[in-house]
Amino acid sequence: MEAVLTEIEDGEAARIERYLRDNPDFLAERPSLYASLAPPRRVHGESLADHMLAMLENERAKARALTSELAEAISHGRADAGFGARTRAAVLALVAAPDPVECALAEWPSLLGIDHITLAAEGAPPPPLTPLPPGTIDRLLPAGQEVTLRLTPTEAPLIHAEAATLIARDALLRIALPARPLLLALGARDEAALPRRGALPHLAFLGRALGAALLR
Repeated sequence: MEAVLTEIEDGEAARIERYLRDNPDFLAERPSLYASLAPPRRVHGESLADHMLAMLENERAKARALTSELAEAISHGRADAGFGARTRAAVLALVAAPDPVECALAEWPSLLGIDHITLAAEGAPPPPLTPLPPGTIDRLLPAGQEVTLRLTPTEAPLIHAEAATLIARDALLRIALPARPLLLALGARDEAALPRRGALPHLAFLGRALGAALLR
C-alpha cells in the first residue's frame, strides 16, 4: 500500500513539475503563492536566484503593508483619543455655562479644535439660530439619524454660511427637542480635527449633552 501511495505522489509531483515547466510565468503572475513555498536550500543559477529574490520581495512587501497599517491605526487612535478629550472639555464648559447656545457657538470651536459651528432650526427661528428650509434636517439626517460625519460636505453655504469655503469636513448632529429638532453643524478645514474613525460616539454624546442643557 505504501508503495502505491508513493507511486501516486511521484506521479502527481511529475505532473506539477511538467505543468510549471510548460508555464514558466505561473509563479511570477501569482506572487502571493511565494508565501506558501519553502525557499530553495541553495542557489543554483539565475533562475532559482530570481525565485528566491521574488520570495524575499513578496515578504518585504507584506512587511511594508503591515507597517503602514500599524502606523495608520496608531495615528487614528491618537486622533480619536484627542477628539474624545476635546469633547469632554466642551461638555464641561457646557455644564458650567449659563447660556448653552452661547457656549456652543462661542466656546466650542476653540475647545473642539474646529473652525465653525452652526446651530440651526427650520423655519424662522430667533437669532442666533440659523434658519433652514422645512425638511432640511430630515433630508440631511434621514430616518431619525442622530449624527453623520461628512468627508465631502454638500450644501455648505446653506449650513456654514460665510465659512463655507473653509470647510473641508463637517459633522451634522440632530438635537432632539420636544418643540422641534435643531441641527448642530461642526465644520473644520483640517480633516484631522474631525477624525473619521471613532468620532461618531463622541459627537453623539456632544449632541445629547447640548440637548439636555437646552431643556434645563
